[in-house]
Amino acid sequence: MKTVVKQEMLALNGDEAVAYAAKQPDVDVVAAYPVTPQTIIVEKFSEYVANGEVETEFVCTESEHSAMTACLTASVTGARTFTATSAPGLALMHEMLFVTSGCRAPVVMAVANRALSAPLNIHCDHSDTMAERDSGWIQLYAENAQEAYDLIIQGFKIAESQEVLLPVMVGLDGFTLTHTLENVQVLSDEVVRKFVGSHQIPKVVTHEGKIVPFKLDPDNPMSMGPIALPNYYFEFKRQQEEAMRNALKRISQVNEEFEVISGRRYGNGLLELYQVEDADVAIVCLGSTTGTVRTVVDELREEGVKAGVLKIRAFRPLPVEGIVEALKKVKAVAVMDRSMSFGGGGGAVFHEVRHALYDLTPHPNVVNYIYGLGGRDTSPTQIRQIFEDLQRMIQAKRVGELVRYVGLRG
Repeated sequence: MKTVVKQEMLALNGDEAVAYAAKQPDVDVVAAYPVTPQTIIVEKFSEYVANGEVETEFVCTESEHSAMTACLTASVTGARTFTATSAPGLALMHEMLFVTSGCRAPVVMAVANRALSAPLNIHCDHSDTMAERDSGWIQLYAENAQEAYDLIIQGFKIAESQEVLLPVMVGLDGFTLTHTLENVQVLSDEVVRKFVGSHQIPKVVTHEGKIVPFKLDPDNPMSMGPIALPNYYFEFKRQQEEAMRNALKRISQVNEEFEVISGRRYGNGLLELYQVEDADVAIVCLGSTTGTVRTVVDELREEGVKAGVLKIRAFRPLPVEGIVEALKKVKAVAVMDRSMSFGGGGGAVFHEVRHALYDLTPHPNVVNYIYGLGGRDTSPTQIRQIFEDLQRMIQAKRVGELVRYVGLRG
């Protein structure tokens, strides 16, 4: 689709792209603690505050646990709120992630994906966000700096939707994206503000029968996240699941709406298919690795191999029906995981995709490839080897080893 608004091309790394996007939709509060490789986001945003480019209240906290607590408390007063973190910081936030989603606070957070210690490693894998996949947050993953910029903007619109009201985390691969300079097309502040809109706070009925905004307000006192005993707690959690289901549709809608102003569209917003429609062999992955796989797919297609790649853009909520529809005719599938589920018989993405395909008859052979832990590079040659493994699997009519490792020494 033709771009309908003028955009400016800037040279930005992924962190800078995220900070630029976060400054555009009139964010009220940013609370954060710097941690590599997220640090540039916080530094850049603090520059915007110091230079008077934004009127955001910038809170420098003493820890990431406090940062998320501050974001939660700001959000439930009706403030539009943003933060950013990375592996150890996200782990320290763990308790407050559940509290934030349980309070239905639409906080947007960028996560610079990084390995968890020990041993200490500051480079990329997805151990941090995968460990929080059941925390009640929407999880979206960027392939490049452009998509990271776009996802932050879309994230506010998704999170604050009345039928969703859930926090959103946007993952971007540490160093591979956060510190790599790319051409990024940015929209004007005015266009972004109009697209995201003002923060519309839902109305609720109080115990006195008054209709008031659902926020902490001294004039209309109410409790947020109060104690819920066994006779009520279950219903709270079920409502969060309904909101996640609503998010499936809303993510797709926002993806389409964003195309109108930017000319950029990412599949259906949940999944992005490339040469999958007639593929015999396909790789399922997320994040920056998708670009490498796409290049190898092009090479294999020129050689007559029917290869494809399915990029998962939204891991939470997981688009199960879309995955089934995309892979129902594929004969062999490799699911790539940049994290490990120790003792679980495969990685998190593998478990989810294999589960989604369980009822297909006949269902494709599905195998798991663990790769890139601690920032280890995965080359096009190694991706090609995965596709060759899948072809041999089809010929042998058996899966063989279910969980395999890419580029492992020894």
